[in-house]
Amino acid sequence: MSQIEKLLARFQSKPHNLLWKELILILRFYGYEELPPGKTGGSRVKFADSQRRIISLHKPHPAPIVKSYVIEQIITTLKENGKIKNG
Repeated sequence: MSQIEKLLARFQSKPHNLLWKELILILRFYGYEELPPGKTGGSRVKFADSQRRIISLHKPHPAPIVKSYVIEQIITTLKENGKIKNG
């Protein structure tokens, strides 16, 4: 099993200690790229896939741990977009 496969399996198990940098790797694997921030930027970060479907997230701070509800929302979005199979 490759590193990305291990990370994807861990992500789908909804861990409580997923790091922001790991989430970025996962989103890139599924074809999402970070969009440039707007003028005010803030902690909101947007990602878009080739079909311009947007995932908008707050970058966690001060600790870089992604919240559990965010992981669940992303999994749901990826399933709805056909990037993760249901089941």
